[in-house]
Amino acid sequence: MKFKPSPTHTVGVEWELQLLDSETLDLSDGILPLMEFFPDATFVKPELIQSCVELNSCIADNSNEAVAHLQLSLQRLLQRCEELEMNVCGGGTHPFCRRLALITPLPRYRRLEKTSGYLAHTQITFSTHVHIGMHSGDQAMLAMVRLIPALSAFIALSANSPFWRGHETGHAAYRHRILAAAPNYGLPSTFEDWQAFDNFLQAASRASMIRTFKDIHWDIRPHPDFGTLEIRVMDSALNLRAVHALVAFARCLAVRLAEASASEVAEVLPTGLPYWIEKQNCYRASLLGLDAEYIINERGTHRPLFDVVTELLDFCEAVAPRINESHGLQITRSLLAARPGYEAQVDAYRKAHSARSIVEMLQHSLVDAAEPNRVDKALAASPGA
Repeated sequence: MKFKPSPTHTVGVEWELQLLDSETLDLSDGILPLMEFFPDATFVKPELIQSCVELNSCIADNSNEAVAHLQLSLQRLLQRCEELEMNVCGGGTHPFCRRLALITPLPRYRRLEKTSGYLAHTQITFSTHVHIGMHSGDQAMLAMVRLIPALSAFIALSANSPFWRGHETGHAAYRHRILAAAPNYGLPSTFEDWQAFDNFLQAASRASMIRTFKDIHWDIRPHPDFGTLEIRVMDSALNLRAVHALVAFARCLAVRLAEASASEVAEVLPTGLPYWIEKQNCYRASLLGLDAEYIINERGTHRPLFDVVTELLDFCEAVAPRINESHGLQITRSLLAARPGYEAQVDAYRKAHSARSIVEMLQHSLVDAAEPNRVDKALAASPGA
């Protein structure tokens, strides 16, 4: 398979949001009537389950442009959802929905339903994906290898799914445990170059493991049709500001790691860790969020993940001004310093003793932050806007 090159380190965003019944605040299978308002399905799209809507940004030069474009789509989405008596919120899982999902009746999703059976109806999760432009498949493979040790940082920063089917799970990002039941999820193998990855695709296809590369749902993967490397490990952000923080961090880190020498990379991220350590680090981040301990070598030495994230942000400062991400990186630091989304959900539940109060909090977080004047002022303050 050929990798279609794109301008290096451009950025695109896919943001999955929950569709809610405006009265009960349970999930609403409303994607089909909603999509009648968006027939071109360019920036507002259906997903596997009918209670999910996906907002796509344009191909942007920086996080400021991507968020500004998402803002416009979000405003249109909120208006149309109101007409259909639906609400919208972020978060990686719905706190109390107990029923199985309805699958969106599109050919690819019908095929997934047929091959996955019951499992497809349990994948009621919502995520944020960030695409980073790559000029070649080989560049994408190198970037993937260098970014894998940082995936736990993205998991912890975005963790927003502590509840599942009415239960407090004890996990900061329980979404990962739900997805772990399905094939082709989780940490990828690493590949020396694009040819090695293409060989894998051909073998996986012959083995009937996949039909297309889109059947690979790894935490990070190349997207040959878009010419990007896609970071897929993040829970659905609660609002545009959180999206901005995650996108800026992803773009800055991708650029910094691409330009750094191997010794510079080794100063902030362990390299060559065995698979079991990488997997354990991601699990710890999904369990404890920013309070997790990050394993740094095969002897089992570990240090606070919060400190690792802080050092990665410091590492990114060298490139942020040049790529118009200084403002975005400031927002990332604010997200790191603020109370994590998973803690806010748990606090809302314990104060009100009601799972409904969690959804109300999620809904208000999205809608309040989507007010045009708030986002516009933030973007106007950015030199890259």
